[in-house]
Amino acid sequence: MNQKNTLVLALSAALFSLSSIAQTNVYDDIIATSSNHTYLKAAIDQEGLASTLQNGSGTYTVFAPTNDAFDALALELNTNIAGLLALSNLSDILTYHVLATTIPASAVSNGAIVNPIFTGNSIKMTVTSNSEVFANHALVSGADLTADNGVVHSIDDVLLFDETVIDVAIDNGFSTLVIALIKAELVPTLIKPFAEFTVFAPSNAAFSELADNLNTDINGLLALTNLADILTYHVLSSEVGAASITNGQIVDALSATNTLKLSATAGGDVYVNQAMVTAADIDADNGVVHVLDAVVLPNETVVDVAIDNGFTTLTTAVVTADLLSTLSNPFAEFTVFAPSNAAFTELADNLNTDINGLLALTNLADILTYHVLSSEVGAASITNGQIVDALSATNTLKLSATAGGDVYVNQAMVTAADIDADNGVVHVLDAVVLPNETVVDVAIDNGFTTLTTAVVTADLLSTLSNPFAEFTVFAPTNNAFDSLAVRLGTDLAGILALPNLSDILLYHVVSGTVLSTSLTAGDVPTLNGLSVTVDLTAGVMINDATVTLADVTADNGVVHVIDGVLLPIPLSVNEMRAINVSAYPNPTADFVRVSNLIRANYQIMDLKGTMVKSGIMMDHNINISDLQSGTYIIMLDDESSSYQSTVVKL
Repeated sequence: MNQKNTLVLALSAALFSLSSIAQTNVYDDIIATSSNHTYLKAAIDQEGLASTLQNGSGTYTVFAPTNDAFDALALELNTNIAGLLALSNLSDILTYHVLATTIPASAVSNGAIVNPIFTGNSIKMTVTSNSEVFANHALVSGADLTADNGVVHSIDDVLLFDETVIDVAIDNGFSTLVIALIKAELVPTLIKPFAEFTVFAPSNAAFSELADNLNTDINGLLALTNLADILTYHVLSSEVGAASITNGQIVDALSATNTLKLSATAGGDVYVNQAMVTAADIDADNGVVHVLDAVVLPNETVVDVAIDNGFTTLTTAVVTADLLSTLSNPFAEFTVFAPSNAAFTELADNLNTDINGLLALTNLADILTYHVLSSEVGAASITNGQIVDALSATNTLKLSATAGGDVYVNQAMVTAADIDADNGVVHVLDAVVLPNETVVDVAIDNGFTTLTTAVVTADLLSTLSNPFAEFTVFAPTNNAFDSLAVRLGTDLAGILALPNLSDILLYHVVSGTVLSTSLTAGDVPTLNGLSVTVDLTAGVMINDATVTLADVTADNGVVHVIDGVLLPIPLSVNEMRAINVSAYPNPTADFVRVSNLIRANYQIMDLKGTMVKSGIMMDHNINISDLQSGTYIIMLDDESSSYQSTVVKL
């Protein structure tokens, strides 16, 4: 055999060997042969991309949408397959599904960002805790279909290279938020191209502050069991621009744990719960992003307690006064004394206005913050006569815990206590308290410590704190009480222990505001029911006590300082104890309680001696709501002793 024939035979053998091991490619051997990818094949053929995928020297990863995926896209675009094939950017869409490297599913890591042949956007990969793999929002339904020049992963949605809210977070440096979304496996949800989201995006500093508040670090935040709930609490399922946010708007987040409370203040600031929007309206193709300076938590705050329990007027007032963000702070500790709707209606009546008139008050915020303490105080820890600082610096709150177990804040009774919130506690009030300077404040501010203690002991603190009453108080000095104790052969503790202490104190109070210039000589009836005698012959005398300082004005009356304690009864401690019992609240509108009698026969007399009502007192209580306003004497008989008390019906 000559050399030429030998060469021909060698070449033939080599060609035969090569044909027996011909290379496969991702197009001819996987996509073109798949009955589930006929639309994808048609699109590739139309755009002339088959030759690229047939390249034996290339290395590719193809995310291959199924026929169902193309049908779903056509439905979203309100077209059909022919309409998809006519898209002007179809080639870009197809090359967005192709990587110029081979990545098997096992090599995909959660949060990986990969670059396709089309450079308009990256693909965000997710690997879930149950080993599902997503490319953007599309689930890899069939992985690792291999060919010699790459791998095909079948996916259940068509990928679009839209700028999503995820891209906004990535492109604008929200690295902690992005890491958290990856950790919580929320990227596939928020990258959906046909969704409409509003994302309230906390800054990196906001997450650092949250970590500090929780005494942890960023890794600690990422390990939170409710991380996904916290993150979805920052997302709405519709697009809401900043300009369309209204003050007091309550919206549902993707998290069903709680609603978001939105504020648009008079100064133009926008808040989401306690967090301020520091940058608004960053547009994405699937929604809008607003930047927050704090992370919001789906906690049940004192604001939620008010909303959930029907305190509509209080809630509206808090919104109007731009206090919603303050009271929504999840890391604060508040005590809120929450007036009922009826309490606000009563306030409106007292001010001769309506609810809208209340909401227009220039000091509305001051009134509301006067109902809030900056620490958590349960009802059981309230002590009688306790004076506490409110968020409002205008005045202090005066707390009462009566012998009968009732709790008062100034003049308002706590009707429901200890409604827990994640950032404090709420106590319900039957009246709105006002930061007015009352006759009680005059006594406190001017050092009348014994008088103040006596008023507290006699459960008169709530009565004299009424901002809509008008009192004239003849206020004995501390020395006056000391002198009385000496005269009675006792001490201050003995005076405070008198069961008729309330009657003695009410003998120092006249209804209405009577300035010294309006005093006239003669008898003046007191809230005790008995009269004091005014003598103007040598200065001003009230009975045997001299007025040493007149006309100390208060918002609910006037105080005249006297140098003696006025006594309407004999100067014997034993006699005093035998005659009277204590009734409270006094004055009152509806009922009185008698602390040291449970059941007794009673007769109620007016000051003319006429009996106006009688009956049997049950469980300490006597209902006087049906009586006219005025002063009455209550006579009590429990079959062993007789007692009396004087009460003022408002």
